[in-house]
Amino acid sequence: MFAIALLAVAVGLSNFAAAIGIGVSGVSRRTRVRVAVVFGVFEAGMPVAGLVLGHSLAAGLGQAARWLGAAALVIVGAAGLRQAWRSRRREPGLRSGVGEGARSWRTGRVLVSGLALSGDNLAAGFVLGAYHTPLVVAAVVFGLVSVAMSLAGLELGARVGIVTGDRSELVASAMLIAVGVAIAAGAF
Repeated sequence: MFAIALLAVAVGLSNFAAAIGIGVSGVSRRTRVRVAVVFGVFEAGMPVAGLVLGHSLAAGLGQAARWLGAAALVIVGAAGLRQAWRSRRREPGLRSGVGEGARSWRTGRVLVSGLALSGDNLAAGFVLGAYHTPLVVAAVVFGLVSVAMSLAGLELGARVGIVTGDRSELVASAMLIAVGVAIAAGAF
């Protein structure tokens, strides 16, 4: 059980980092719950998918999944930067508040981010299968660890957002791009 928890924390670090970036933009309680649930479901579901897909298919997807996930995060971050720059030009000096950050993190954007962040969990599923780990136990542990790490990241990000003020949306988008680049580089 301890090994499963350590593996869950290891693959959940990217969720934690991305959640900090999301939290910086100032999100509502509802968006926090949405992010935590979506990230948790993907973190729990991808190892299951990894076990179901089988080792041969995973070997081919392993590196590609990391690159695709990284690219998706960079694209989401770049779109956020573009949106933030446009809104800053329309309303200079106005801090993007909780309402604006919450609107920018609608369900579709959260789903794309959750999918992009959980690509490494396919490989974790193969590892779990090799050690004959009970599937339900692994999925529950991965999901719970991801939810906890995502909520902690959102809270930390919200505190950073207070400090960054009217630049919080720019900082949030830049952080998502940085997480995508870090994933591509193999840091997560």
